[in-house]
Amino acid sequence: MSDAELRDPLALARALIRCPSVTPADGGALDMLQAALSQLGFACHRLPFAEPGSARVDNLYARRGEGAPNFCFAGHTDVVPAGDRARWSRDPFAAAVEGGVLYGRGASDMKGALAAFVAAVARFDAGGKAGGGSISLLVTGDEEGPAINGTRKVLAWLAARGETLDACLVGEPTNPETLGETVKVGRRGSLAGTLRVAGTQGHVAYPHLADNPLPRLVALLHALTVLRLDGGTESFQPSNLEITEIEGGNEASNVIPAEATARFNVRFNDRHTGETLERLLRKALDGVGTPYELAVAVSGEAFLTPPGRLRTVVAQAVADATGRTPAFGTEGGTSDARFIKDHCPVVEFGLIGRTMHKIDECVPVAALETLTNAYLRILERYFAE
Repeated sequence: MSDAELRDPLALARALIRCPSVTPADGGALDMLQAALSQLGFACHRLPFAEPGSARVDNLYARRGEGAPNFCFAGHTDVVPAGDRARWSRDPFAAAVEGGVLYGRGASDMKGALAAFVAAVARFDAGGKAGGGSISLLVTGDEEGPAINGTRKVLAWLAARGETLDACLVGEPTNPETLGETVKVGRRGSLAGTLRVAGTQGHVAYPHLADNPLPRLVALLHALTVLRLDGGTESFQPSNLEITEIEGGNEASNVIPAEATARFNVRFNDRHTGETLERLLRKALDGVGTPYELAVAVSGEAFLTPPGRLRTVVAQAVADATGRTPAFGTEGGTSDARFIKDHCPVVEFGLIGRTMHKIDECVPVAALETLTNAYLRILERYFAE
């Protein structure tokens, strides 16, 4: 790439979108990113990981400089599937620009932010210096997938080689409608539960010869849905439990099923941990007085990055670039910040999320330029001190 292209977030974003990197495929996205970062003087490490039963995922860690502090930008090149391409008004991987808008899968979530940060670093080279510090990027191809072979594994690799991060900015789309609205300073945790009730299959006309598990499952689900988890906190909305599936495995209307299963998800704030929340749920279920089996999986704990230098630097830089004073928020789903928070302070700021994961995902070209300026000001403010 030319120097001008390295400083242009639109050129970088279009190049990334043209790589069909649907999880876990890379589609050449990391190759493109590595080439750009290498031109900017970064030492790049490609880190493929795989576990039995899971797809191999490629990741990238790039760092320029050896001293502290190490300011890291974290993101992902993988995207969700395009879905029915016939419903797109433009090819989802053509990176078309029309009417001042860039269209394509990943434009908002989050290839646009990756491009903006690379462009910001290129401009930072021209007008600022990191002193004795370092700039790094941690980029995974497994954020939209199971997140098994991505950021967590890269962080473990960094720890094993004695490399530390001092602060991290995650480029997820954080703004609902307008760039500069929200800086994410925390996330709720996520607990997925599978509830199973055993019964005895039989004919509906002879219920005394069977044992219907469905009424007992309904009673158990009622106990969960009426349970008040909390009233929220100053920084978090109330925790919520949502039933996502009920299954009896029946293909006939005149058969009592042998078992019934329900799935639910809890998004919980920092009044709970996954462990204390599971105890609370089991206590409610035990009160029903019927046998059940419950399996839970916690994909991330709730966390809040407290007020400090990173929050201040990012908020001031966003205000400089956008003219808006951002709110500090914690709403939304999970992100890879849930792994990074165990290693260093982390906040999130990126593009507008209104079209992420949707047909005709897009971002205004002007927003890419504004985000680049915000990232540049973050670097300038962070290393000025």
